[in-house]
Amino acid sequence: MKIRKLRHIDVSEVGMGCMAFSHGYGKIPDETYSIEAIRNAYDHGCTFFDTAEIYSPNLASVGHNERIVGKALKDIRGDVVIATKVMLRGAGFGHVTQTIRSRLEDSLTRLQTDYVDLYYLHRLGGIPVEDVAEAMGRLIDDGLIRGWGLSQVDVDVIERAQSVTPLSAVQNIYSMVERDSESEIIPYCAEHDIGFVPFSPIASGLLSGKITPTTRFEKNDDVRNWVPQLSRRNIEGNQPIVAMLKDFAEAKNATPAQISLAWMLHKYPNVVPIPGSKNKERIIENLNASDVALSDDEFNALEQSLNSLTVYGHRGLGGF
Repeated sequence: MKIRKLRHIDVSEVGMGCMAFSHGYGKIPDETYSIEAIRNAYDHGCTFFDTAEIYSPNLASVGHNERIVGKALKDIRGDVVIATKVMLRGAGFGHVTQTIRSRLEDSLTRLQTDYVDLYYLHRLGGIPVEDVAEAMGRLIDDGLIRGWGLSQVDVDVIERAQSVTPLSAVQNIYSMVERDSESEIIPYCAEHDIGFVPFSPIASGLLSGKITPTTRFEKNDDVRNWVPQLSRRNIEGNQPIVAMLKDFAEAKNATPAQISLAWMLHKYPNVVPIPGSKNKERIIENLNASDVALSDDEFNALEQSLNSLTVYGHRGLGGF
């Protein structure tokens, strides 16, 4: 698989979001299956794995997903890039640096490693981003993390953080149906050598073409029940986008999900999507998007078609 950079950190062109093994997509697989799926992704060329301390069933505890990722990658640790996230909410944490360091140490234990390649602040949570940036700089100096990032933030926040400790990556929602980051955020990141890591790049499955207006999501711990594009009415409204993707996919001997990922890879050299799935076959399908090369003419035709269609439903930076 091709390599891209998150500042100085080399990663596979398509990464893997590991959340679905613990949260967000209904019943989770057993641990053995999850570990095998992660190792299969590595064997297929993926070197970039994304987790977070809060990824646990129903978000009722911490560490479930980090433990799975740690078990899966412990004996190939030097060959992979691990990203995890710390969630800080509100004031009252005392010294921010001490709090973040303590939380990182807990994550390191669960991940069975002595450093994290990329450590994100999961959401702002009311703490000044400058304080977080200073804390992250100290962790970098101490060799506990190689780089740091922010999630679901705008340019103003990125700029304030960047002035204290240069960022390696920004992880925001981004897909063909969530394009807020195109106007300012992705260009700013490119200009300042910051990687941009889209989560939900296939729009929680909408762009795979496998979700229809009759699809029913699981009742327990399935975020797709709340994704705006995935209400029954909006699934119906977004079918022209899905149909367009299917047409392009057929012409390229690819899948709609692969075309949607190839589109963003062609468009931005600093973008590294992290599609998530709990299904082994879907994971490999997503990784294979790296092999789908769009010509400039194909990309322009795809972009023109997309721009002509209306998107129904919007999460944006304020979404979950």
